Amino acid sequence: MADTNERRLILELEFVQCLANPKYLQFLAQQQYFNDPAFINYLKYLLYWRRPEYAKLIVYPYCLEMLEHLQHESFRNAIALEHTVQLIHQKEFFHWTHWRKNERAVILKQQQELQKGEDVDPIAAMSIDELKACIRGKE
Repeated sequence: MADTNERRLILELEFVQCLANPKYLQFLAQQQYFNDPAFINYLKYLLYWRRPEYAKLIVYPYCLEMLEHLQHESFRNAIALEHTVQLIHQKEFFHWTHWRKNERAVILKQQQELQKGEDVDPIAAMSIDELKACIRGKE
């Protein structure tokens, strides 16, 4: 039984992470998966991946945002369009190309302010991992 549950967990993890790929979402829309009430219920069921004990297993956190968007019919309809797919891809690409560079600059600035004894916003002073833990803890 434990082996079956572990296998199911792995399969669901793989599927949820595939949702970060806008081209895959477009494929699902074009194949009419989003018109199947059972599939929509499955997407609703997969929301458990937002809970911290499961979210920590996710390598591509953007998939959780896409899973959230897929709960809305308007998004499921829009993702079939190439323009929507390109927009999402550009957003993801921008995030991945600029986030690390900006993250380091923000952290460096915060450390310098702390060393000077300047007042720093406690939220802004948190590390990215601390922020992620706080966000996950609120879900």
